[in-house]
Amino acid sequence: MREQVAGIRVGVIHGPGGRTKPVWFELNRRQHRVQQVTNSWREKRGETTLLHFHVTDEGALYELVYNLTEGSWQLELIESL
Repeated sequence: MREQVAGIRVGVIHGPGGRTKPVWFELNRRQHRVQQVTNSWREKRGETTLLHFHVTDEGALYELVYNLTEGSWQLELIESL
């Protein structure tokens, strides 16, 4: 299944060196606890910097994207495990 959801709420931990780690996110009024961050990377699109995180919960792989310019989160991809 592929889905794109803008403006989602994400709980994060900010660590040393400007590191960001998502720990939960809300989708369809349900909170999903992040069990593992499997991959992360930074992308530039013109003047915009995006932080991508592949995360898992109990049953799926999600791609969370943080837009540093707008200060907003987006869910770009969902794959059932």
